[in-house]
Amino acid sequence: MQARVVESMEDAKQAVPPEPRRVLPAGMLKLSLGFLLLGVGVGLSAFGLFLARHSEAVAAAAPALFRPCVGAPEEEEALERWIRPPARARHAMADEELLWLASFAPRARGRSGGYPFRRVPKVAFMFLAHGPLPLAPLWERFFRGNEGRYSIYVHTMPLYRANFTSDSVFYRRQIPSKNVEWGQMTMCDAERRLLANALLDISNEWFVLVSESCIPLFDFNTTYQYFQNSSQSFVMSIDDPGRDGRGRYNLNMAPEVELEQWRKGWQWFQVDRELAVAIVGDTVYYPKFKEFCRPGCYADEHYIQTMLTIEVTHRLANRTVTWVDWSRGGPNAAHPATFGRGDITEEFLRGIREGGACMYNDQNSTMCFLFARKFAPSALEPLLELAPTVLGFG
Repeated sequence: MQARVVESMEDAKQAVPPEPRRVLPAGMLKLSLGFLLLGVGVGLSAFGLFLARHSEAVAAAAPALFRPCVGAPEEEEALERWIRPPARARHAMADEELLWLASFAPRARGRSGGYPFRRVPKVAFMFLAHGPLPLAPLWERFFRGNEGRYSIYVHTMPLYRANFTSDSVFYRRQIPSKNVEWGQMTMCDAERRLLANALLDISNEWFVLVSESCIPLFDFNTTYQYFQNSSQSFVMSIDDPGRDGRGRYNLNMAPEVELEQWRKGWQWFQVDRELAVAIVGDTVYYPKFKEFCRPGCYADEHYIQTMLTIEVTHRLANRTVTWVDWSRGGPNAAHPATFGRGDITEEFLRGIREGGACMYNDQNSTMCFLFARKFAPSALEPLLELAPTVLGFG
């Protein structure tokens, strides 16, 4: 019965005649086509009029709308902007932002294994000072004629404003600074701040920490070549078992820093770019020192020395190239000797320059110090007089 019903329904569908198609009259079709062509023509005319009236604006916007392919001149300009050092040292970055930016290091190299542009390595001189630079005239003579091979950064107390003239090498080289307390972690903060600012210049290859009481002992070219030819960085790092060495260690430093890894040394370091990046990018040892290297610890004598010894001991010469005299104050002196006008003689300066004994690139050398401290402002005049004949510049 069900099968018969289905067959009857199929027969009914076939019995219904198909609905005839509706065809527009020929006149109506021609009229619609005419309106369509008229609309397209009006649209094209309006667009042409717009281009005629706004051609200059369109041309100006074109570079922004259509980016050039790789290798076009604009790409070279972008590279130039990336490698160009900041025109002045001041900026509005907070320390956290600065350290983050400075910790970037290029991994890829050019075809020759170096940088994909002409790069002249520079030495960054980082002045850690309270305020004025009384020995600046001597440094001006030292730097004279060597533009393009050095850069300068000055960290002072925040309220101090230097008044160097526009023809000075120190003009606009003062970086954003914070208060520094002797023997506190803020001293290391200042050192990292100086390093970070100097790392923003991709051409800086060596980073030299000096103070306002430091003097150069050789001409610039000799100093420059000493760094460029060195296979190691210069950081004094010793294991002192006494009260002023291991005696300052805090057990809370472990496990990041064990007692046998604790090191001590003078703060005046000279490091290459790779080690400078490691210092500003450190997030392992810095928090430990900040929390547990409290008064009586003297963080500037331990933090960088310990951290680099743990991480890259083979990269360190285990000495500094800054000469300091601790003999006048005895074995427990808190500050080194200061030299004034009456101390500055040719014999005194030559003794510092030539009287050392050290290793340089695995070879014995008597040229161990490139800088010396501490020199009082009264020493400036005799230093300027002796610089041409003894120091080799001026």
